[in-house]
This record gives sequence, C-alpha cells and structure tokens, in this order.
Amino acid sequence: QVQLVESGGGSVQAGGSLRLSCAASGRTFSSYAMGWFRQAPGKEREFVAAISFGGSRRYYSDSVKGRFAISRDNAKNTVYLQMNSLKPEDTAVYYCAANNNYGTKSASAYSYWGQGTQVTVSS
Repeated sequence: QVQLVESGGGSVQAGGSLRLSCAASGRTFSSYAMGWFRQAPGKEREFVAAISFGGSRRYYSDSVKGRFAISRDNAKNTVYLQMNSLKPEDTAVYYCAANNNYGTKSASAYSYWGQGTQVTVSS
C-alpha cells in the first residue's frame, strides 16, 4: 500500500509556471507507475500525464503535451509535474495516483490517490 500527498498548487497568471510534487510513503514506490489527473468544477476527472516505474517512459494528454513534464525521483519517493505556459483552462484540482501497471489513462485503473492540490490560473 502507498499513501500520496500532493503539494505545490497555488494561483498563477496565464503564461506562468508551477511545479507540483507528490510524496509517497512506503518502500515500494518504484514498483508503481504514477499518474497525474485533474478535475475542474462540474467536470469529470481527466488524465494529464503518466510515468513508468523507472521513469524512462512518459506520456501526456494532448491538452498538456509540450507544456507539462512529469518526472520522478525514486530515491525520494516523489513524482513531479512541471507545468509551464499555464492557461486558465488548466484550472483544476490536481491529483497524483499510483498504479501497478503502466500504460493506462483510465482513472479507474489507479489504486491509490492523493487528496489533491488546487491550481488556479487567471487570465
């Protein structure tokens, strides 16, 4: 089992940057593929990015590709989401999640979730 705690959210103007962090408890962090999702008010939770166990493979939703970057440091049990060129439509609660298998964008496939961190982008 793994517990996840996100941090780094906040308010920023359009065009700005934020870096989210997700700290995981437990000794088996490297055995989980990790993902970032987001949920805006009145909308369904949507996939943002995922990274494989060792970090060599990554993929992104089309809406953030080229602007966001996911990375992980297994020695620190932490996964990151660097968000650049932020847009007002990026405003949402961002969640990190852990999955025993890499390669899915489906939220239902992820077993463990953090509590979320709010990102607000103003125009």
